[in-house]
Amino acid sequence: MPNIKIFSGSSHQDLSQKIADLLGLELGKVVTKKFSNQETCVEIGESVRGEDVYIVQSGCGEINDNLMELLIMINACKIAPASRVTAVIPCFPYACQDKKDKSRAPISAKLVANMLSVAGADHIITMDLHAS
Repeated sequence: MPNIKIFSGSSHQDLSQKIADLLGLELGKVVTKKFSNQETCVEIGESVRGEDVYIVQSGCGEINDNLMELLIMINACKIAPASRVTAVIPCFPYACQDKKDKSRAPISAKLVANMLSVAGADHIITMDLHAS
């Protein structure tokens, strides 16, 4: 059975630490930085081969940067290769855009879900999705 590893994105490190403490685990080592052109760079600082990985990243604040950081972290773990990657997203980005309200309007929440899947997320844990 794979071990559990918890990693934190930069959006909500306090929550990630509380989750790790409750589970009696240490947060995984990850370094995030920006290149001079503002591209996000993520380095997973330990092996996740065969592990059950949870990545905690909120979709609020700098929403686009946080989302891109999460996608890169998911992909980095998936190709490492982790056995399973779960994105823990307390505030799902673009959740308010969950249906078409005009004829040519995008369904951005579905696009985000698709991007998470393509990046390699096997599961998503979130709460309080937008409701009408």
